Amino acid sequence: MAKKSYAWFERSRRTKLLDLAQEQITTALDTVTLLNQAMKKVSKAKINDARQHIDRLFTVEEEIDHLRTEVFKELSKGAALFADYREDLLHLVKRLDTFADHVKDAARCIVMIGDAQIPSELWENAVHMTSTLVDCATALRGSIENISANPTEAIKGAKKVENIEAGIDKQYLETKSLFIKYADQMNSGILIIFDDMIEFLEEAADMCADTADYIVTLASLE
Repeated sequence: MAKKSYAWFERSRRTKLLDLAQEQITTALDTVTLLNQAMKKVSKAKINDARQHIDRLFTVEEEIDHLRTEVFKELSKGAALFADYREDLLHLVKRLDTFADHVKDAARCIVMIGDAQIPSELWENAVHMTSTLVDCATALRGSIENISANPTEAIKGAKKVENIEAGIDKQYLETKSLFIKYADQMNSGILIIFDDMIEFLEEAADMCADTADYIVTLASLE
């Protein structure tokens, strides 16, 4: 009887941790959605509208920091119960946090760029990248939600994340290639900041793919 109760307690703890991780990715999805909205606005020279989305993004990112702390607290309580599960979940949570950091850094680049003159083709590519990043984060959320409920679907979802991330890599290279085309039309400082923004978007996508790897492992342990 005691052994059965112990197993139930472990399952309960895992469920609570996964619930927190799901809340974290849902909140992280809010940040990338806000980034996409800001990117669309700034591409149309609606700077004030873009800044409103970015201000909200910064607030939401603080919520992710709080959720990360709550997950760490739960992990410390259950450390002795599921050592094999704990480390992978810890890595997953850290990567979700890093994902949100990259999104925030991309938003900061938008603020720095302000109303600088940038060719429309570059903005269109950046909007496309952030839209695809929203798709990537959405697929990641669905995969996390299925870790316990449907591990097979969780693994399928993780593969979908990797496929979307590969598409972002392609968009990243296409956008980079445009820098040569438009180099003479852009201030060098603005070009550097725009380049940083694209880098942060690509790194956020990489974090999605890295997180998906841990989802596969966690789903396999269910």
